[in-house]
Amino acid sequence: MVQAMPPSAPATGDGAGRLRSRKRPQAPDAEDQTEALGERAVRLARYFQGKVETVPMVPVRSLDDFSLWYTPGVAQVSRAIEADADRSFELTGRWNTIAIVTDGSRVLGLGNVGPEAALPVMEGKALLFRWLGGVNAYPIPVRVTSTAELIETVERIAPAFGAINLEDIASPKCFEVLESLQRSLPIPVWHDDQLGTAAATVAGLLNALELTGRSVRQIRTVLLGAGAANLATARLLLALGHDPKQLTLVDQKGILTAERSDVDELMLHNPWKYRAALETDGGGRRGGLAEALVGADVLLAASTPNPDTVRPEGIRSMAPHPIVFALANPVPEIWPETARAAGAAIVATGRSDFPNQVNNSLVFPAVFRGVLDARARSITDAIVLAAARELAARAHDRGLRADHLLPTMEELDVFPHVAAAVGVAAVKEGLARTRHSREEFYERARARMQRAAALTQALARAGLTPAMPDARAGRRGRGR
Repeated sequence: MVQAMPPSAPATGDGAGRLRSRKRPQAPDAEDQTEALGERAVRLARYFQGKVETVPMVPVRSLDDFSLWYTPGVAQVSRAIEADADRSFELTGRWNTIAIVTDGSRVLGLGNVGPEAALPVMEGKALLFRWLGGVNAYPIPVRVTSTAELIETVERIAPAFGAINLEDIASPKCFEVLESLQRSLPIPVWHDDQLGTAAATVAGLLNALELTGRSVRQIRTVLLGAGAANLATARLLLALGHDPKQLTLVDQKGILTAERSDVDELMLHNPWKYRAALETDGGGRRGGLAEALVGADVLLAASTPNPDTVRPEGIRSMAPHPIVFALANPVPEIWPETARAAGAAIVATGRSDFPNQVNNSLVFPAVFRGVLDARARSITDAIVLAAARELAARAHDRGLRADHLLPTMEELDVFPHVAAAVGVAAVKEGLARTRHSREEFYERARARMQRAAALTQALARAGLTPAMPDARAGRRGRGR
């Protein structure tokens, strides 16, 4: 169990499992850093004019080769797939190709910015899919006027892809879209804001509970925000054995209960939130965030990106040595230093520039690698939990500490392990078109991921990928 320092001594973990002092950036510095990163991102977007491009997978020695890659030879490939549609996973790149689909209705912390403004985020996602997962991902922002139209659009493009990643779709629409497509399509459909964030949150929480000597079956947990991420997180926690009577969800109207005045409206317009209200009934609490936090062991915040959303006095009212995840992006609900000063034993955010990033980027590249290698027909909560458990386990490889709850994206050896766990879970669930052992899934994933990194590095060495421009002068220079 972690031995927490007094609230006056902000702390992180050392190799012995105890908490030690470490200087961290204060809130104003973090705000300045956020603004500076945004300004540089705009300059780089103008300079590079995109984040991903397609390259041939086959040799082209002369124009004669197109008689094989295209007409007339390709006609026989089409006939083979016409006879058995599943052969499209064998005879085309479908087996390793996904769509990243969004309507731009809830992008990061920006809100409904539309499909064009969503495109740079989807391009960044495609880059992460390729670099970390070896997955070919196509950004597809679409302009639609209804939930039904969005569902129909994805159904129409699905034959080109081995899986679908839904992204940045407003709640509660995202739940209906995901569930409808999971029922209608014979390929995995994943909404990353729900499942990816929930899996990363659960993985981080499992390790935080281990460090603080707690069990998921015995804790009192507050989930601040009742949107896509936290409703999925609540579902996974309940599947792990969390007592629903000790689980409190809080939204902008206060604690979510079975008797709240808007519960009938939720039943009609947000059945997912309605079910959570009935199942947890506020964890026996009434009121708002302040009342919910009293005596709580854990706060999982996925709500308003504002450092004053959670106040220090709320942290001080929690159980001794509480766990605080402030996951809003680009700005957390409370600055990590402030939470530690108020007594939090373990703090995580969604940002990479603080310790303990809990972010779906740790999950989705490996999950898609795993389901694609298994040629899975769907993805279930059991598969999501398999990914979460494996991600949590891999943090032990480099030492589980209060400032190292989860691996970082730099720990690339983690991803094939998570992919293998996903592939095995898909086989166990009876959803895999191809069955392999854990070792075989691991080797396939590792090879594919290493190839993606090697290809990117080879393009850079050959000068085919421009070098990162100098941050100060705008000139091309060595990447930082």
